Amino acid sequence: MVEHATAATNAVVTLDVALPGIVWGWMITLNMWAKSIATGVILVGVYLLKKYGDRVGGVKSLMPVIAFIFLNIFLLFTLLDLHHPYRMLNIFLHPHFTSAITVGAWLATILTGIIFVMAAGRVLGKLDEELYDKLLWAAFIFAIPVTLYTATIMGEAAARELWQTPTELMQMVLAAFIGGSAVYLVLGIGDREVKRDLAIVLAVSASLSFIIYMGEYYFGAMKAEEVAATIAFVKSGGEYHTMFWIGQYLGYIIPVVLVILGLKNRSNSLLALASVLALAGLWIAKHVWLVIPQLLNLS
Repeated sequence: MVEHATAATNAVVTLDVALPGIVWGWMITLNMWAKSIATGVILVGVYLLKKYGDRVGGVKSLMPVIAFIFLNIFLLFTLLDLHHPYRMLNIFLHPHFTSAITVGAWLATILTGIIFVMAAGRVLGKLDEELYDKLLWAAFIFAIPVTLYTATIMGEAAARELWQTPTELMQMVLAAFIGGSAVYLVLGIGDREVKRDLAIVLAVSASLSFIIYMGEYYFGAMKAEEVAATIAFVKSGGEYHTMFWIGQYLGYIIPVVLVILGLKNRSNSLLALASVLALAGLWIAKHVWLVIPQLLNLS
């Protein structure tokens, strides 16, 4: 017994690694935020074009241009996050399609190519309506998995219990609807009926996203101790408590209230304000949710 007690008091360090801290920071937040806007503009844009046709004719030119800009922001910060950008070549030269990153990169690149043809064709006036419609449906189809694949990457981080693939899939879809509807409302697309539809999409998506966050906030701790420790960072006294609630109020609570008031008073200004706040709050909420699991030490 004495030998064992003595040995236990003379521990030997066999593995000593530096704690990396936050690996996925603001660049990944911007990556996800830009992707939400890009794919959201496509998804919501297709809905508007199919329901309202010529009443939202401007969407045919605006949608591919806006989507192309934000897809490239998304791809740029994806590239920068690799630290060694030439690694991106391996995704295309030596692809492994069992990886969500590889699949996502290929899908996003194809989508960007489709959107580029649509944008260039509309700007130069070289794209006929029949070809545009075919490309529009192709863009719609590719926008769905591009919206979703980041959730799979987060879910694969087995050491981060807060990120669960089913939940993150839903949040990615809702973020896209928030981003797409908000952009069109800020741009003042369509008549009163069109704006009403966009406002409803924004309010419903924001409400559902907020409910999911609150479910995690109040009940997530019941799942695992790691989730409880992670959620503690956004609870009262936590390091990200204030930032978390700023994101929730700006991104979800206030926009929903403003949408209700805007529709009731037929105020386009209130709808535009709700949209701007929703876009800002979306970035903050995404950033907090990305960072807090990384604050836990893995060893």
